[in-house]
Amino acid sequence: MKHTWRWFGPGDQAKIEDIVQAGATGIVTALHHLPNGAVWTRQEIDNRHAEVARRSDGTPSGLTWDVVESLPVSEDIKKQKGDWRAHVDAYKQSLRNLAASGIEIVCYNFMPVLDWTRTDLRWRVPSGATCMRFDIMDFAAFDIHILERPGAAQDFAPEVADEAGRRIAAMDDCARKALGDAITMGLPGSTETMDLGRVREHLAEYGAVSSERLRGHFIDFLTEVVPVAEEAGIRLCCHPDDPPFPLLGLPRVMSTAEDYDAVLGAVDSPSNGMTLCSGSLGARPDNDLPAMMDRFAPKVHFLHLRNVKRDGQSIAGSFFEAEHLEGDTDMVALIGAILREEDRRRREGRADAEIPMRPDHGQDIIDDLGRRAQPGYPIVGRLKGLAELRGVERALAATGAYRI
Repeated sequence: MKHTWRWFGPGDQAKIEDIVQAGATGIVTALHHLPNGAVWTRQEIDNRHAEVARRSDGTPSGLTWDVVESLPVSEDIKKQKGDWRAHVDAYKQSLRNLAASGIEIVCYNFMPVLDWTRTDLRWRVPSGATCMRFDIMDFAAFDIHILERPGAAQDFAPEVADEAGRRIAAMDDCARKALGDAITMGLPGSTETMDLGRVREHLAEYGAVSSERLRGHFIDFLTEVVPVAEEAGIRLCCHPDDPPFPLLGLPRVMSTAEDYDAVLGAVDSPSNGMTLCSGSLGARPDNDLPAMMDRFAPKVHFLHLRNVKRDGQSIAGSFFEAEHLEGDTDMVALIGAILREEDRRRREGRADAEIPMRPDHGQDIIDDLGRRAQPGYPIVGRLKGLAELRGVERALAATGAYRI
């Protein structure tokens, strides 16, 4: 695996020299300051390449921008309303401009309204570390009593809706605001967040959209952009839903192996691939991560290695971000499956035999606790995760234990 690190640009608390010291050899970043639907110009792209290539003192970093995460798909595209066709054209041009700068991998997602969703951004675990948590009871409290979405109570099990009522009754105004802010904060690094009014507007514009219709919109988008990516030499890789089950009465269409099979098969191309995120997919008990890696291996273009610990076995359930080797996903088995695929690619002579991986999320530990960086992206917690993942990789590679 190629060890990479997510960086949010010059405003990130992690400096380029910190990332070099952490042991990463590549950078995952995006032009977070540009609005969704805008063209990423060569000038903006080249500026980011230059920022990655040098440390704060101006000396060369030795790092390269290897993966775009993410080139956002606008809500207009997902809904096929408003300026969606212009946004598709802008997406195509952005892909061409990225390819001209040397970028080959672009990660994105197709989650409606709320992308990455948590109910608590700094939940304390017994060790004293903090992490992100999704609590289905708290989410129900938000959906039913704060957002006041019509019919929301019927979308939850009766016991969940009842507990949501008890929880909202115990919250003061400050706690209610904190819950709403956590849920609507938007993608990490994004300048675009939503207030309750904007969430309600999006939900009204989507209407009662079915999973078949949303998947159809997704396939329409891919039908347009994948040929451009293929011609430009870019590998698109869709990030799974996070969490991987329906929210706000809207479907999620990239939550299971069957979802990926449908979408990757509908537009069959080496440029239409998968970001395998073990944390997002691992929040569902019916997702077997090593088996999914084996199943989709030729089209896995990017890896997010992180772990979550589920509270139970419900499909739509609560979970928290665990240490990288301590959650419900067998990380050793997953890395073994990744190494087998890399071996297979080397035998085929594929140029992309080494798959970029980043240690995703991580718990806030030690100095992270006072630093309060971007939620989910602590410096020390990710460094610990990278070291653990690298250790598993080295041990498996040295012994050959990953070979079947």
